[in-house]
Amino acid sequence: MPTDISNTPRMHNYQAIADSIATLLFPHAEVILHSLRTQRVLYIANNFSGRGIGDDSGLDQLPLVENDEVVIGPYEKTNWNGQKIRSISTVLRDETGHGDTVMCINLNLSVLEQARDILNLFFQSGRVIPQPDALFRDDWQERINVFIQGWLRDKQLSLATLNRDQKRALVSALYDEGAFEGKSAANYIGRVLVLGRATVYKYLKEFKEENA
Repeated sequence: MPTDISNTPRMHNYQAIADSIATLLFPHAEVILHSLRTQRVLYIANNFSGRGIGDDSGLDQLPLVENDEVVIGPYEKTNWNGQKIRSISTVLRDETGHGDTVMCINLNLSVLEQARDILNLFFQSGRVIPQPDALFRDDWQERINVFIQGWLRDKQLSLATLNRDQKRALVSALYDEGAFEGKSAANYIGRVLVLGRATVYKYLKEFKEENA
């Protein structure tokens, strides 16, 4: 039979683990420690379930206690206020391998679900109209952006990690595409690629000389 560990160094370690998880995921996670000996709640970190120390654990409802499983879940349940909770339960064992405590981590999904619903609403394609041709008939910045992203995708590169040679190659590709015909295009491309204006014009001079 599991021994009472309510005031032992091992229990203090369990409490520290519970506090760490609850702090990391605060305020969305609650961690409850249940005694397998007394079948009662030993400790609660970030209590939002309304349970109390000494409450009946109801561990007889968890199959891991009966079939010696280590982890069960994640599974979903409903909190007292109607919020959806996703939980996982783990048997914590002593140095001999005997389970003495069950740690239950309860994650409140309500805020995440609200964020998902807001994002889904925001990104509904039906709310977006095509770009008005009359307003953006000569949107050279848009064409440059599309070309750069396509070039990066084809090369499997990232704009943030381009080295000097790769930036020069991209400027060369933009030059061949005619991207520098737009007014202030050189300045814009320099800002996008984090290149000095003098460097961009130096590259352009070299490309013109190569094509002369």
